[in-house]
Amino acid sequence: MALAARLERFLARKAIPYADLRIDQAANLDAAVRASGQPQADFIQATLLIDMGGAVMAVHKFDSSLDLDAVHHLTGRNLQLLTARQTMRLFSDCDPGFVPPIGAAYELPVLVDEDVSRAERVLFTGGSDHGVLEMEGCHLRLALAGSRGGHLVIRGQGNGNRAALTLDEVADKLQQLYRLPPMPALALRILRLTANTEATARELAELIEFDPSLTAQIMRYARSALFNYPGQVNSVQEAVTRVLGFDRVAHIALGIASVRAFDIPRKGMLGMDNFWRHSLYCAFLCQSLAPYCGVDKGLAYLCGLLHNFGLLLVGHLFPAEFEELNALREANPEASMYSLEQQVFGHARNEQVLAVGHGAIGGILHRLWQLPDPVIKSAGMHQHAGYHGDDEQYVLMVQLANALLKARRIGDEFNADDIPSLLEGLGLSPAVVDDLELEIDRVAPDLDALATSLSS
Repeated sequence: MALAARLERFLARKAIPYADLRIDQAANLDAAVRASGQPQADFIQATLLIDMGGAVMAVHKFDSSLDLDAVHHLTGRNLQLLTARQTMRLFSDCDPGFVPPIGAAYELPVLVDEDVSRAERVLFTGGSDHGVLEMEGCHLRLALAGSRGGHLVIRGQGNGNRAALTLDEVADKLQQLYRLPPMPALALRILRLTANTEATARELAELIEFDPSLTAQIMRYARSALFNYPGQVNSVQEAVTRVLGFDRVAHIALGIASVRAFDIPRKGMLGMDNFWRHSLYCAFLCQSLAPYCGVDKGLAYLCGLLHNFGLLLVGHLFPAEFEELNALREANPEASMYSLEQQVFGHARNEQVLAVGHGAIGGILHRLWQLPDPVIKSAGMHQHAGYHGDDEQYVLMVQLANALLKARRIGDEFNADDIPSLLEGLGLSPAVVDDLELEIDRVAPDLDALATSLSS
């Protein structure tokens, strides 16, 4: 059985039925959820809190983030997260990281989020790293009898049928709490130029040539095997008119210039080296997908290039926490970025807003910088599987590109995606994936070289 001893005795004493689902041994709860093959939305979890009055268990959906402000409003207590060491003292019969969300079995008071109270079926860890429990909602309510219910989580994707936390709401909080970087002057000038429908290639070239570094990057890009241009490229204007085109040059230049707003380390899975590699590969794939999906190639490229800007903003605002997140990412490659971000940013109430994930944070910055709507939405929603809404094709293209790149260990997380569902959402056949894989193989050396030059 995949149950901790105290939980097994509690359920037997209360005659509460459940099903024990065996899985391969998992390194953590994220991995266990994936290994189960069950819908993530059906899982619940326990978060342990403490203050001078003692420990409390909060039970909420696995795909939600605990809101300490909401907990304070409900209880009047300034509860903070338990450390891992404190947690294991209370749950000594459980495998580390696998805390059952049944507080009564451990004589703990329990808070229950309203989404859990309404669930018809739930899954959760029973304290073991090689199994999960399935329980009907009515039986869970028996197990949680005497608990206090209420609104406990930040409202984001996947939290019932209530409205999600909007980018505007998060943006307001971020602007109140932190000094967000303005768009760099050159990037702003490029953005304004692209908004002018009468702008010429000469005007764009002259603007880029004010910056020797940007000029060199554009020339390197135009001369790469990505485009197989047979002739010589001797100026930015030639790169625009003969090879890349106005929109592509503008988007590449905009992305390069925008990154200068941030100062983050080069090394590590989340460092600038890997950021550029991930961004360039994703941009290339989105651009390649655009003709299949009947959308603008230049805009698709920009969505892929800028979708992960939230990581840069997190690193810019919180360098110490970003260093911790980088280390956790390397130590836990099987965990989701969402769970790691919660672990790093879930300790201080002022930072709880960051638990919406780096995607939403990037979308906020893009909105403040007045970038195109598909770019905003692709950044904001690229972490949310099953997205439906505005600019859906662009979001799904970014998600599909990221899913294909995970097999090459490119990106910031490697847990599997549902590629067939993404293809279906875009109206594409599986054969498209084979074509894209061949294209990536062809251009990989050039993309790697460009990424190295951009991050140096």
